[in-house]
Amino acid sequence: MRVLVVEDERMMADAVGEGLRDNGLAVDVVYDGAAALERCVSTSYDVVVLDRGLPLVHGDEVCRSLVAEHRETRILLLTAASAVADRVAGLELGADDYLPKPFAFTELVARVRSLGRRSRPAVPPILQRAGIALDPARHRVTRHDHPVSLTKKEFIVLEELLRADGAVISAEELLETAWDENIDPFTNVVRVTMATLRRKLGDPSPVETVSGVGYRIP
Repeated sequence: MRVLVVEDERMMADAVGEGLRDNGLAVDVVYDGAAALERCVSTSYDVVVLDRGLPLVHGDEVCRSLVAEHRETRILLLTAASAVADRVAGLELGADDYLPKPFAFTELVARVRSLGRRSRPAVPPILQRAGIALDPARHRVTRHDHPVSLTKKEFIVLEELLRADGAVISAEELLETAWDENIDPFTNVVRVTMATLRRKLGDPSPVETVSGVGYRIP
């Protein structure tokens, strides 16, 4: 899941971004509305966590712009204003959810994950293919009924391969989904992650490399 955090209080923005990364999400962080609009042109996000009181371009205008473009991106508004009228006004902008400050971080993570599921086509609660069963909600993986212990990145990569339902996913797509903007585009991290994932899943390897194109689980 790819998330954009837009918050002008830098310490809070960076803390939210780091916390979401610790929960296995790929997160980019910007500090004003203009940067948010620019980033959304070049990157497809599942969820935008958007503060309303932003400099350069107000958060309300960012929200209106994203909604007007009919993106599948889900928007979670953050604001210090918690009155009912403020929440209603935020939702009427077209936002999908609204969370007043201060908030419990566990609730933020739960809301982001819920919105992220809504931004994607519905999938079975348990993803299964090639003897693999992956439970996203419980963060569990088995192959041929034997448990497989994966790192957060390995889990995300495997989940994306299973969601593709046999289609090929490029290394660039996996970088966008499982990592964030700070990753070196020329890194071999996808290849290394794929090697450890294959080893942990065991023989015969369920992951197939399509030369010059990407990876799939046929």
